[in-house]
Amino acid sequence: MGTNHPILDLHYGIWGASPLLWHSVAVVFRRTMKTRWLNTFAVVAATLAAALVVVGNTDRHRSAGLLNVSYDPTRELFADLNKQFAVKYANETGRQLVIQQSHGGSGRQARAVIDGLEADVVTLALFSDVDALRKQGLIPDGWAQRLPHNSAPWTSTVVFVVRKGNPFHIRDWPDLIAPRVEVITPNPKTSGNGKLSLLSAWGSVIYRGGDETQAREFVRKLYQHVLVLDAGARTSASTFADEKQGDVHLTWENEALREVADSGGELEVVYPPVSILAEPRVAWVDKNTAHRQTTDDAKAYLQFLYTDQAQETIAKYGYRPINPAILKKHAGQFPKIDLFPVTLLAKDWDDAQQEFFADNGVFDIIYKTK
Repeated sequence: MGTNHPILDLHYGIWGASPLLWHSVAVVFRRTMKTRWLNTFAVVAATLAAALVVVGNTDRHRSAGLLNVSYDPTRELFADLNKQFAVKYANETGRQLVIQQSHGGSGRQARAVIDGLEADVVTLALFSDVDALRKQGLIPDGWAQRLPHNSAPWTSTVVFVVRKGNPFHIRDWPDLIAPRVEVITPNPKTSGNGKLSLLSAWGSVIYRGGDETQAREFVRKLYQHVLVLDAGARTSASTFADEKQGDVHLTWENEALREVADSGGELEVVYPPVSILAEPRVAWVDKNTAHRQTTDDAKAYLQFLYTDQAQETIAKYGYRPINPAILKKHAGQFPKIDLFPVTLLAKDWDDAQQEFFADNGVFDIIYKTK
């Protein structure tokens, strides 16, 4: 009697047909087959697990969100814009994006990205702050030409905020150095607002026909009136509006409008006759977006800033939109003043950064002799 199975045939050939032995061999057979099946299952499961690990490791680098590293006073603006973009992008692509923000003095923010903060996009106060990333290989040459208006989706300027009734009658730059006037402005070494305040003061002299010696002397006197140099625009706003230090605050136009709106009538905006043209810049950070696989998302996010929808929001928060029709629509919100470019004072932003704000530059020399 054969079984056509090698294990059972072995039983018959050696031990005969003992029922007890037959039962024992049958148990061994079942266990053997079960073990083989379990081993096969284990191999398949391990293979699937390994495949899932590979997929997981691959997807881990593909972010479902963006990090926007921005300058200090843009918090409210981007809180609104981010919500709008997320809805629009989900409708167009079916993808849900979470956009996170980081805010601080523009120079410090640029430094943080260079030091490893993995920004997908930067929206910083100055060309030179964004260009610092290019110098470290994070973005390419020609980055400013990748978006309209040389990657500046809005403009702004530096204005004055004063106490109710303007008790020191501050109307123009020379009024800032009158006796007993105390000035609040951020640190030019860390803040875009701080840099623009200094350049505005310097340029107000040059624009009216003064020379460099006169400009230097005026700025030296101005910083003798500065009470404290905070790290960024929002901290300076808090020092002036909340802590009630100082008589005049030199700040972004949008920040001035926000301060006054929040003050319950205790503060007023003063527009000097002349100030600097500020052109904050934006860029996606190529090295980071390539690693995080967010390049398309980052590009779409920044391109959104140029849409009519975003430009209207930009105007709403006190920034001057670059869309001429929308700027004209909101002309009553933005008084016309003479705005000079940085090239009045230097060859370009890189030159201005080196001359005025590098170690042992104009600011260091002036402030040491305060």
